[in-house]
Order: sequence, then C-alpha cells, then structure tokens
Amino acid sequence: MDSLTSELDKAMPPESEDLVKDVTLATFMTDVIEASRSGPVIVDFWAKWCGPCKQLGPLLEKLVRAQKGTIRLAKIDIDKDPEIAKQMRVQSIPAVFAFMNGQPVDGFMGALPESKLKAWIERLLKASQAAGINGDTVKIETALKQAGDFMAAGHIDAAQSIYAEVLEREPNNPDAYAGLLRCLMAAGETKQAHELFMKLPPEMRKNKVFDAMRSTVELAEQASKAAGSINDLQKTLEANPDDHQARFDLALAYYAADKREEAVDALLEIARRNRKWNDEAARKQLVKMFDSFGHADPLTISARKRLSSILFA
Repeated sequence: MDSLTSELDKAMPPESEDLVKDVTLATFMTDVIEASRSGPVIVDFWAKWCGPCKQLGPLLEKLVRAQKGTIRLAKIDIDKDPEIAKQMRVQSIPAVFAFMNGQPVDGFMGALPESKLKAWIERLLKASQAAGINGDTVKIETALKQAGDFMAAGHIDAAQSIYAEVLEREPNNPDAYAGLLRCLMAAGETKQAHELFMKLPPEMRKNKVFDAMRSTVELAEQASKAAGSINDLQKTLEANPDDHQARFDLALAYYAADKREEAVDALLEIARRNRKWNDEAARKQLVKMFDSFGHADPLTISARKRLSSILFA
C-alpha cells in the first residue's frame, strides 16, 4: 500500500491550496469532476436554513483539512444552485456524495457523528489509494483485494470504481471483469451484466473466475422458459407428486420469480425422492444455483448441508 500512497501523493494538491471550496454550476466540472481524477472530492449539499447542515458542515471541513491535501470538500448551496441538486436527485439535506475518477462512488444523507464521518472518509481514502494504481502486478493485486473488501462490506459503487480503474490499466484482466460483473449483478443490473459477459472473448469466458456468471446466464435462459407458470406447475404436482420434470420446471419458475428458497426446496425434494433422476439433474441444477448465489451466501451454505444429508443418507 506504501507504493500506492506514494503514487497518489504525487497527484495531491499542495497544502497551500484551498481544500474547501464553495462550488457553483459554473465551477462544478472543474472543482468536482476534474478534481476527483487526482483524488477524492466530497460534495456537501446544504442550505442556510438547514439545522443539521450547520452541524455537519464544520465537521466535514475539520476532517478534510486534517487530511492535509489527500481529499477535498466542495460545498453547494442548493438555494443558489438547485440544478446540481436536481441532477444528483437530492431528496433532502444535508446530502453528501463522494466523487472519484469523475464519478460519484458513495454518499449519505443526514448528519453523522464525528466518529462515523471520520470512518467514512478513511474508507474513501483507502479506495482512492487502491484506485491510484499502475500496471505493476502487486499494485493491481492490492487494488483488486481492496475492491473485494468494499464488495464484501456492501459498498458496491466504490468497488465498481476500482474494478473499472483496473480495466483501464489492464483491459484483459479477468478478475477485474468478474468483479465488475458481480457489482452489476449486486446493483440489480442483470441484463447489463449479461450483455457485458457475452461481449467478452470466448476464451476469457472459460476462465474459472466467471463460473458464477456462466451459471447465472444459463439459469436465466432456462428460467425464462418457465417464467409465469408457477400456478400451472403446482396444480400438476398436486395431481402427481412424482412428476419430477414438473417439479424441476417449477424450480426454474421460482428462480425466475426471484423465489430462491422455493427453487432450492423444489430441487432438494427431487433429490430426496429420486436422486438419480435424469442423470442427477436436480443436483447439477443446485450446483449452478450455488455458483450463482455465491458460495458464502447463507442459502447456499444451508442448502449444501441439506443436499449432503440427502446424498449420503
């Protein structure tokens, strides 16, 4: 991380530069978008009549100045410049956004206590350090690990920004592509993730890091054929509980409806009734679902245990 910090420090402004600025629509591009390409910029939307803003603003200024140039603060009075607030879809104030590499990567609304505000700023600086990479293998690995940590903590935008930065440096990095796809999936951008995945070179798509994406794509294609047929398939099973094909299709219909637990239960029931049916189709489909859900997902963990108890009973 020291090498990343030194690289980042070269791009930081000198201490004499004003790190806290009142920004308007005319200066937003320069003071926020362009400035964020050399270091994180915090944007604080406020107004004179806002009580919580009077508490949050001074705290932000204090913590930003304490960083001595590694981060900047842009203050926007929504009464003077409402257009920017509208573009950022600000619903209430205070509203705070963090920009890196020309994009918003994190944010919050309302006033935070100093301890939480300090932790939030420290997280931004770590993301900035990881994003300030070059083609060196060690730095790439550091950035990917940092992005993974953000992903695990639920900070999808920060992780996505780092993965995108890695891909600017190494356009064929499969780990960065896989991370970017996971970010899109986590953000509900399933279609966009699918399209990006299919645009990758065929040889790259075979890489093990894309196992989860391949499973998700295959499941989505299968589920689309069974979508909307839950009621009909349930009636079929009521008439014949041993109709394994109907139960298999029902699992896919559940998956298409985002009823993950019901989908898993249906496949486990097939395995319980006849584990060898259709060349162990239920077990193989469950493995696809586990890949799609992620191996650390609580449903994957519990379903694996249930499947093992069935297979080794």
